[in-house]
Amino acid sequence: MVGIKRMAVTAVLIAAGIVLPVVFHMIPAAVGGRALLPMHIPILFAGLVAGPVYGFFAGLITPILSSMATGMPAAGLVTYRMMVELSVYGAVAGVSMKFVRTNRTSIDLYISLLAAMVAGRIAAGLAQAFVFFDGAYYIGLWISSYFVTSLPGIVMQLIFIPVIYFALEKARLIPARYQSNQRRGNVQKSS
Repeated sequence: MVGIKRMAVTAVLIAAGIVLPVVFHMIPAAVGGRALLPMHIPILFAGLVAGPVYGFFAGLITPILSSMATGMPAAGLVTYRMMVELSVYGAVAGVSMKFVRTNRTSIDLYISLLAAMVAGRIAAGLAQAFVFFDGAYYIGLWISSYFVTSLPGIVMQLIFIPVIYFALEKARLIPARYQSNQRRGNVQKSS
């Protein structure tokens, strides 16, 4: 993907990172609208399709812009923690997609997503423990807030991001990861 195209894709994903939380937060708390982590999806996607630098930038800037434009996340420490978490998501997703090559796009995607989710949560937990928290912070609180509470969002990301990725690849809006995927698309079109 060319630099200008990467910038355009990143800009669209940043915009999605601002709009999606507004839509998802309309879902009642009992259903889990906030627990679905809607801002995470475009940032992970930015790393996967645009690369680590653009993914990092999208993760860094989206929480700030969203906070200023919509008040979500609330200004303050939550925004800064999200900046750490999401920038690591974008960077690690991009690096993983660059270096993980199993010859199966789905496996590459899942490895990259899981690596990004774990690394981002570890980085955010460390930042919260050592930089942003002014009290006692312990591992149980970290596990509860970054894994247990966010489980619906994690599951949603692991289901929908690959589905969207393959739909965009099939529509040729993003390049095929492996030549066999490209050929398979050509054979299906000519059939």
